[in-house]
Amino acid sequence: MSNSAYSYSAATPKAALLSLLCLGMAACSFQEYIAKPIDTAALTQKIAGRRADDALFQQYLINNGYSPAQLPIQQWELDDLIHCALFFNPSLDVARAQWRSAEAAKLTAAEMRLPTVGGQYSKSNNASEEISPHAYGLSIEIPIETANKRNIRIESAQHLSEAAKLRIAQAAWQLRNDVAKAFNEYQANRQQMKLLSKEQAYRQDVVAIYQKRVDLGESSNIELSKAKLQLQTLNTELESKQRNHLVLLSSLASSLGLPLAQVEQMQIVDAANTKTPGIPASGTPALADLQTQALLNRLDIRIALERYAIAETKLKLEIARQYPDIVISPGYAYEFGDKIWSLGLSSLMTILTKNKLAIAEATQLREAEAKQFEALQTSVISEVNVANARLTQAMQFLENQKNLYRQQQANTRRMDSRLRTGEIDRLELSYARLEEVLAEQHIALADFQLASSINDLENAIQAPLAGSSITNEKFENLSSAP
Repeated sequence: MSNSAYSYSAATPKAALLSLLCLGMAACSFQEYIAKPIDTAALTQKIAGRRADDALFQQYLINNGYSPAQLPIQQWELDDLIHCALFFNPSLDVARAQWRSAEAAKLTAAEMRLPTVGGQYSKSNNASEEISPHAYGLSIEIPIETANKRNIRIESAQHLSEAAKLRIAQAAWQLRNDVAKAFNEYQANRQQMKLLSKEQAYRQDVVAIYQKRVDLGESSNIELSKAKLQLQTLNTELESKQRNHLVLLSSLASSLGLPLAQVEQMQIVDAANTKTPGIPASGTPALADLQTQALLNRLDIRIALERYAIAETKLKLEIARQYPDIVISPGYAYEFGDKIWSLGLSSLMTILTKNKLAIAEATQLREAEAKQFEALQTSVISEVNVANARLTQAMQFLENQKNLYRQQQANTRRMDSRLRTGEIDRLELSYARLEEVLAEQHIALADFQLASSINDLENAIQAPLAGSSITNEKFENLSSAP
């Protein structure tokens, strides 16, 4: 055996040992899988333990413009409840987790393809003494991406991340809508209970008057039976509203992300003390301005633009894949005493098909996204038109009911004056008061329709009309946990 072969063979164990040592040191930095099962009992306890007077929530309110003197909140208005939902409702945490996943995908897209290393060892059983019986080989494959494919992948991941971030704001707007609807329904039901109780007292007076007249023989049982039937119908309606009270409160608690028992302890502002929300002093904006605002502010439109950009980058990537990537493969081999250097070059022959089918598919995907965006814009404009028309009708309906109520109030005052002069009896005055209560109930219904119409229009343009501290910009800054 030659000295060169002997020195190569003797050095090989040291080199192998050194390689193993390097691999072992690298292995020390490997991450290990750690199981993380979901503890359902702990989550249930966490949900049940949410409280509106939580110290972290109070700090969250201070960070969002509340002064320490306002805390803890004594009378919960709509904006207060919306802040509560933004802090406690877990749907935002889901959207944030999806955005963080998209952010991690940006780093993955930026990674460059790593080289691959290969090696081999052979030994001959019938080598002569002049030739080494050992053969070693080492090769490295270095991939080289062409046509800017890596930057295109990064661009696509950036659009995916931006779309995921916009979905956080979209989830916040959905929460705002859910809370506003639940709040308006709860307020309307509570107001109706008050007015029905007021009507109940007047109808009981009517029944008592008829009962006294029947007892004195001054009236027939027909009028008494009719009055009792009306009172019974009213009692049934009032009981229905009272039963619905807990259902609506539960719906509000679900939107807030708080336990029902906690919401029952919160003093929600009475509808009579609530300002009419969302109506600017100058009136509602012009329809064209509302449409423009919707097309600029709507988060689903901006998400659709991101989806179109993603389709664009997919098409760019498929076009770039017409140009094959290259793999350079330098190698070294020691074969039975001979030292051999090599250099290889390989590539997938996509240049033959020019990736036509994938390009056609990506082109159709881009066209589909463009059509979806056009359909979305049309739908948004229609939604704004309908919401604006309903708001106009609701405002007119409320004004009409207020006029009728004022007329009925004047009539009740006249009837009261005539009672004092002996021109009418108590029964006629009781019926006048009943008509006034019915007119008041119509105003309460009109108020509810107006509040619902305002909420629908604000969601159509995804921006408050007026009188709210919760703006679109606030929703777009919710990517970090509170």
